[in-house]
Amino acid sequence: MTEQAKPRQQRSYAAQVMREVFTKWGARIGLAWIALLVIVAVFAPFLANSHPLLLSEQGELRSPLLRYLSAADVTLLVTFFSAVALWFSGIRFRIKFGLVVLVALGAGLVSHALVSPPQLSIYEEYREKQRAGAYDWVIRAPIPYSAKDYLRDAGDTGLEAPLADGERRHWFGTDENGADVLSRMIHAARIALGIGFVATGIAMIIGTIIGGLMGYFSGIYDMIGMRLVEIFEAIPVLFLLLTFVAFFGRNLYVMMIIIGITGWTGYARYVRAEFLKLRQQEFVQSAIACGLPLYSILFRHILPNGMAPILVAASFGVASAILAEATLSFLGLGLVDDPSWGQMLNQAVQAATFNWWMAAFPGGAIFLTVFAYNLIGESMRDAIDPHLKKSAK
Repeated sequence: MTEQAKPRQQRSYAAQVMREVFTKWGARIGLAWIALLVIVAVFAPFLANSHPLLLSEQGELRSPLLRYLSAADVTLLVTFFSAVALWFSGIRFRIKFGLVVLVALGAGLVSHALVSPPQLSIYEEYREKQRAGAYDWVIRAPIPYSAKDYLRDAGDTGLEAPLADGERRHWFGTDENGADVLSRMIHAARIALGIGFVATGIAMIIGTIIGGLMGYFSGIYDMIGMRLVEIFEAIPVLFLLLTFVAFFGRNLYVMMIIIGITGWTGYARYVRAEFLKLRQQEFVQSAIACGLPLYSILFRHILPNGMAPILVAASFGVASAILAEATLSFLGLGLVDDPSWGQMLNQAVQAATFNWWMAAFPGGAIFLTVFAYNLIGESMRDAIDPHLKKSAK
């Protein structure tokens, strides 16, 4: 056996599938769009902000943008740079993932305790001072408008078509409150990605645990687990979300938890099927004969080799979670002040006249994001389908 052949055979089945997936152009295109959204979401304050990045006033340098960074901004930046640093390290993927989660939790706790930006933001102050020549020089963000910078200079409604104003250039126009649509879309990417990843993560954890118990132990565990699956599959998720919003208010975290708690059944079925198949394999029987502890058999031997179908379901689950949040926002039951793609679509249909930019740009973002996840999911499904491999040969 050559040295080059050894690492290839040591890869788990899931790693081999993922390697094959990203040889397909559909998965590459989908991953490129998701990566762009992640970068836009992480660096949103530096891409779209009314606070100057850097300015000089009477020879004194200061950065209003850094002063107004929120705890969420700091957490995302620390997590992103930590993930990039760990990606290029030689640590195993499972350890990398665990470290990133720990860094995210630690950064979130520390930043919420230490970071306290001013509560009041007067965006017009910078523009007035710049017009009056109070600054020596100013460096602004590429889109010099915050998501909550409401300008009402475009008539009574605030709506303004793209590039309609010569003084204030709004590439995607403004909404009914006069806020820049492109800025709100950039900041709304955080909500779209956050609800997709968090809700799907919750569903995967619950589904993996219950499905693993059902598949490995079988018997009474399988019977109880399947009854739970049938009960949760009968719950209408959208109506449950509407009910919680009506009684407990509009809370993004509540939406994430509800979508995650009600969406685990598909993952449980996949995990159960994989565990039923893999527990009879020779390497699992050898691990049992060697007296390895149960957690080692489940999580180090069976689960890594049964992850491929779960990842396929996860890619479609993220898309479904994004659509659920967009649907709620479109119905006017989403977040009130925070930007959301579905909320902007709602403004497009509520106005007296049809404002095409309020429908085309947020709707296009939702379509491209869901389509990107579906491309990745289709590529994964093709990679694990043995019938497609045989027909290709």
